[in-house]
Amino acid sequence: MAKSFQDGIPQYIREIDAYIPGKPVEEVERELGIRAIKLASNENPLGPSPMGVEAAKKALGESNRYSDGGSYYLREALAKRQEVARENILVGCGSTDLIHLAASVLLGPGESAVTSEGSFPLYYIAIEKMGAKLIAVPLKNYSFDLDAIARAVEPETKLIYIANPNNPTGTVFGADAFGEFLTKVPERVLVVLDEAYYEYVSMPNYSRSIELVQEGRNILVLRTFSKVYGLAGLRIGYGIGPAELLAEIDKIRLPIPVSGVAQAAALAALDDEEHVRRSIEVNREGLAQLGTGLHEMGVKFVPSVTNFILVQVGRGADALATEMMKLGVIVRPMGWMGFPEAIRVSVGTAEENDAFLRALGQLQASAGSAKRSERVRG
Repeated sequence: MAKSFQDGIPQYIREIDAYIPGKPVEEVERELGIRAIKLASNENPLGPSPMGVEAAKKALGESNRYSDGGSYYLREALAKRQEVARENILVGCGSTDLIHLAASVLLGPGESAVTSEGSFPLYYIAIEKMGAKLIAVPLKNYSFDLDAIARAVEPETKLIYIANPNNPTGTVFGADAFGEFLTKVPERVLVVLDEAYYEYVSMPNYSRSIELVQEGRNILVLRTFSKVYGLAGLRIGYGIGPAELLAEIDKIRLPIPVSGVAQAAALAALDDEEHVRRSIEVNREGLAQLGTGLHEMGVKFVPSVTNFILVQVGRGADALATEMMKLGVIVRPMGWMGFPEAIRVSVGTAEENDAFLRALGQLQASAGSAKRSERVRG
């Protein structure tokens, strides 16, 4: 029998569970013939930075030229803001690009990496695609159990992925807890600290991650323009870490990983303080609005510091998300991320948040009516 090309694919690649992206609103509207709102992918409901949009329009006129593969001007601006050298900054095709690249330079068969259960699935994929051993530590109170993660480190461990705040639970730990954690982790192990949602966090002493980079610690901090800046569709993020590590990563990434349009938009968005302020304010008000509405309905949820909430709806979360979609509200069922009785709801505008609460209330009322009818028939 002739061999298939699949015979040459390593078994550890075949066993990876693929990442499931959020369903586009256009697809839902096309399939169901309705108008819909999307509260499923933690996007900025106010849209992209207006200053970023204007810069992107101008950059389109240069699209016949290859963009700067080194993102010089954006790295210069980021380095100045973070008070690090330009060599400590690397721009990527979203921070997810750097998640994969960190694994690519450090991991291989016979080695291991540690992360947490109930967190961003791309950590697991990045580890497993290299043929390395994935060590996933259970969450503690919906948050990363830093002590348990430190204890899980093996002699073969080269890498740790940590999200702060965590997706999909929206929980956070402070700088002191992270500093204590680092004292327990061997210096040879790179800690990738994913701070994709850091702009939304207002708690005191949340993060001293850049100080740790400045001190020369073996830590790679990931941030993105997808959330508060509203540039998710342009795919641009960055890492802040040891220059030696970033130089090695630079060897294996695509020669021009980020378009000139994305670079121009990100550079301009950095100065769009009004958009950032409004985005944070609307998000804070939206979290309060959703929390109050869920509390009034008696629905449990995990308190969040991000732009999304993990809502505990009980058994049938997938079915509820499907029914909610039919009502024109797209949310994410979380079984595939380890929470089979939960949905994740992104914070929208006040009107969008109201639409979600109305749809959930309608479905709750329908479920309650069905249960009462079942009892009567019984």
